[in-house]
Amino acid sequence: MYIFRYREGMNLYLAALAEDGVAYRLETHDLMTLVWLARETGETTADFVRSRLRESLRIDVPAHSLDLTAPLDAPEVWAAGVTYQRSREARNFEAAEDGKVTETFYDKVYDAERPELFMKSTAARTVGPGDFVCLRSDSAWQVPEAELGLVLDRMGAIVGYTVGNDMSCRDIEGQNPLYLPQAKIWRRSCAIGPYVRLAETVTDPYALGIACRIYRGGLKVVDEKANTSQLKRRLDELVHFLKRDNEVFDGTVLLTGTCLVPPNQFTLLSGDRIEIEIEGIGTLANTAVYADELEHELARN
Repeated sequence: MYIFRYREGMNLYLAALAEDGVAYRLETHDLMTLVWLARETGETTADFVRSRLRESLRIDVPAHSLDLTAPLDAPEVWAAGVTYQRSREARNFEAAEDGKVTETFYDKVYDAERPELFMKSTAARTVGPGDFVCLRSDSAWQVPEAELGLVLDRMGAIVGYTVGNDMSCRDIEGQNPLYLPQAKIWRRSCAIGPYVRLAETVTDPYALGIACRIYRGGLKVVDEKANTSQLKRRLDELVHFLKRDNEVFDGTVLLTGTCLVPPNQFTLLSGDRIEIEIEGIGTLANTAVYADELEHELARN
């Protein structure tokens, strides 16, 4: 069972994509409201939605053909770093001096009890499927990071899974670890969607294939694949540390780290199309542009 949002004219609707591939418009307009309504009945969110599909408006076109938006307005998006061996290697390469890779603090955090967690985005900085993501004007080495996203309630329970793009400036982060916020947070530097797959319908979140494809001028220039089985840390472990002495809001998204890093010589260019696919959850597609090009591109579209 998938939950998504779409625009129709000036209106924004919440909808469900059932197991048979048919989509239905829901009366509720917010995912987290739906979750809490279900709990009041003692049902899972998926069962609550299924029981009401007959009363819901059937959408007679494929869900992917709708004007899809971010599936929720996440008040905060947090991210975990160095949770995969591939990410550890990439971070060490960024921090290398004179091309010599040695043990760094990234090795330490990879093996430490406490994971790396950082604020990634807010609702105003986060975009959905089909939207533009922005490139920083002061970075020459920028990449997308394909990540499994956990959708949390205010108690830290995982209510669903989504696809996340944690845009990153490898050169800024590599210069100094204190530059991490600038390497991670800027206008339209995070994308999520297109769907939230409800947690109770996912058999094993540690067995999901992840792919990242990047197209330039219609040609595929990056095609990387991995699997969440390579994740070193448990999902509940990451949530536990996020909750520790912290307030978590309904609809918070926690990105769980990347195991897909484009080749070291690669950097995104304006016009590149990024596709991040997670098996059983969906494909998130965005086009990268520089911020000073954004208004022009939005006007064109």
